[in-house]
Amino acid sequence: MDETADFIATASLDGQVVIHSLSTTEVYSFDMRRPMRTIALEPNFAKSGSRAFICGGMAGNLVMHEKGWLGHKETLLHSGEGPIWQTRWRGRLIAWANDLGVKIYDTQSQMRIIFIDRPADSPRADLFKCTLHWQDDSTLLIAWADEIKVARIRTRPRTAANPKTNLPPLIVEVTAVFQLDCMIAGIVPHPMTTPLSAMVPQPRPSNVASSPSQPFLTSFLVLAYTPPDTSLLTGNELASSHAEQARKAAERPELRIISRSGEELAADALSITGFERWGCNDYVLVDVPSNQHEAFYVVLSPKDVVVVRPRDWRDHVAWLVERKRYEEALEEIERRQVAGETAAAEGEEGIDAIAIGQKYIEHLVSEGEFVKAARLCPKVCGQDTKRWEDWIFVFVQKHQLQAIIPFVPTESPTLGHLVYEMILAYFLAHDRQTLLNTIRDWPKGIYDISVIIVAVQAELDRAPSSSAMTSTSPDTAILMECLAELYTMNRQPGKALPYFIRLRRPNVFDLIRENNLFTSVQDQVTLLVDFDHELMEKRRKEGAEPEESTVIKLFVDHIHSIPIGRVVQQLESRPYYLYLYLDALFMKDSHLTSDFADKQVTLYAEYAPLRLIDFLRASNYYNLEMAYRICNERDLVPEMVFLLGRMGNNRQALTLIIERLGDVNRAIDFAKEQHDDDLWEDLLRYSESRPTFIRGLLENVGAEIDPIRLIRRIKNGLEIPGLKGALIKILHDFNLQMSLLEGCQTVLNGDCVDLASTLYRGQSSGFSLNGKTSCPICSLPLVQMPQSLILLYLCRHIVHARCASKSDRPLLPNDDSLVTTRPNTSARIALTSMIRARIDQGCPVCHRRGEGERT
Repeated sequence: MDETADFIATASLDGQVVIHSLSTTEVYSFDMRRPMRTIALEPNFAKSGSRAFICGGMAGNLVMHEKGWLGHKETLLHSGEGPIWQTRWRGRLIAWANDLGVKIYDTQSQMRIIFIDRPADSPRADLFKCTLHWQDDSTLLIAWADEIKVARIRTRPRTAANPKTNLPPLIVEVTAVFQLDCMIAGIVPHPMTTPLSAMVPQPRPSNVASSPSQPFLTSFLVLAYTPPDTSLLTGNELASSHAEQARKAAERPELRIISRSGEELAADALSITGFERWGCNDYVLVDVPSNQHEAFYVVLSPKDVVVVRPRDWRDHVAWLVERKRYEEALEEIERRQVAGETAAAEGEEGIDAIAIGQKYIEHLVSEGEFVKAARLCPKVCGQDTKRWEDWIFVFVQKHQLQAIIPFVPTESPTLGHLVYEMILAYFLAHDRQTLLNTIRDWPKGIYDISVIIVAVQAELDRAPSSSAMTSTSPDTAILMECLAELYTMNRQPGKALPYFIRLRRPNVFDLIRENNLFTSVQDQVTLLVDFDHELMEKRRKEGAEPEESTVIKLFVDHIHSIPIGRVVQQLESRPYYLYLYLDALFMKDSHLTSDFADKQVTLYAEYAPLRLIDFLRASNYYNLEMAYRICNERDLVPEMVFLLGRMGNNRQALTLIIERLGDVNRAIDFAKEQHDDDLWEDLLRYSESRPTFIRGLLENVGAEIDPIRLIRRIKNGLEIPGLKGALIKILHDFNLQMSLLEGCQTVLNGDCVDLASTLYRGQSSGFSLNGKTSCPICSLPLVQMPQSLILLYLCRHIVHARCASKSDRPLLPNDDSLVTTRPNTSARIALTSMIRARIDQGCPVCHRRGEGERT
């Protein structure tokens, strides 16, 4: 094939030479009429217009064919030295091999530049072929029989001592010769890891560019063939017996790497179909141009095509897998992934990390190392839900589910519901605390919550203490917590609430408020009350300040959802909390507890006697007689006084104050509240023989008690402690009162004078009037021609003089004439007096308005 792989050329034993284009219909066919052994296309054959090629065969002629105007012309390059076994063309140089040796021809100078002899004592050339390979434009590898030669081509130096001009411009030096222990069926260069800069530079021909594809020092890759019969090597081919005449089976061919020093670095036997029947000339080794950094070779036989690649880490992984060293294989793949070397290996056989991991897990399971196998599952299964589920069921079948549970994913990927339900069922049977933790940690959408609720409820029903309200066993408590969490996750907080209450969870009240579960707790008042009492006791022991009862506040704030009657009925056995509840209701709205007022009297008397009097004063719904009886039983005198006063028995109430309390101030206040003169008389009569009361009355005299009346009741000779001070106080108070009255009178007189002055100024001041102003009585304009008499009142109403009188008699005779006259002051006064005498009423406008208001 040419360098671009566009053309392929074949030369066969029937003498046919065919060059065929793989991309176009261009075809060249030649009949050489003699068996052909080799063909080579010129470099850049696809781009060259000459379409030149060389071929040779059993006729012993090496012929160059070039395309011209009248077809291909032939140029004989060599003949007469036996069959041409192989030829290779690179750049300007053509190399070929015949029975005598190897020759190199320069196409530019059209001269043969070298002849390299066939190795001495070589076996027959037709049995052990010569292999030629151009390593680069200046290096030729020659392998013949068991010998390797390396020929380097360089430019012939020009010196004065060498004046001949007919010599070839290039010279050839054989730089290396190696003897192997096998026959060589093919040879190609194989790159090593040593850089080319480590080599000593060698001269090379001008116009021969160095190949950019050879960045490293190369070794030799040879296809080794071991002859089955040594007689072929010695030339003694005549057999002396029938056994010697029988054809012996050949050995497997090998690929060997030979260093530049002749040392064998590696060897691999090839599995070739029918290798027992093939000879050395039946094999071919070629290198394939590749854009990749690694070499790529092909071994051909009559039956097989073998692709040859250098061993790399992928082969190492495959080797480890074959020996069931899966862990080392996976570690190698991970190292390569970190180095970024696995991208090119994706999809190639033997580098499927998942498949290797699958085998490794299978191996570990078979060996009973379930924990190690489970730890490997996340790497192997990845995002594949089916693979995850398959392995989980394998662990279930092996009764080792607990080993893989810690590694089961709950998201990215999410497995089927059955897997998670199976895990929860395992925890329910073996580890309930872990079940609770798992329910809290797992996302709620990955399994069917109702299924787990049924399973946990069934287990709770079988527990001996599941129905007890106290002394719950730890396992039962965990099951109740599980149910509470599951019901909450399933958006059924009402069903979770009883479990939270029984478990005494502090978030119960928040749960009730957040989910509006007030109707659900209508019949669980006592449970909530007991729970709240425990919380308050706990806070009290911790030294926290006492707070308002949470449950009472909850009941009071939601009386529409939690009826008052139902709460009171359930709190009958908890009187203290009943007191707190009714008291909170009463503080919110006194009418809310109207039906339970009598009960409240008892509760206040029992738990808050000091607040009973406030309740008695604020409420009007309790029974007075029953309340009095309760207060009498507990000897609550102030409350009894208040109740007697409300019942109208003021004298008995006053008697209680005087005889039981002995509090004159309270007695005075009570008498003031009742506004009863008889009660005051009783108080004065009771005080006649009690100096303390007399003194108290003297100190608190006021509008209700006349001091003279009290002093006259004092008996002669009655000793009253502090009497002098009380009398002085009375006199001082009266003196102060008189001073206050005089001061108030002075202030009042001054205010009256100021207001009278203001009124006068307002009534006597002028005001504007225009021509369109109308009379409020007749609605005619006040200003008329001739102008009639108009009256101006101090109330600032203006009316016609004729409208001011109800009688038909005019106010003035010929009053219209007075409008145009200008009387003096005396005349004005006389006129005004006469008009006032004839007006029988004040301002007619104000008079009419007053009648309308009276009507």
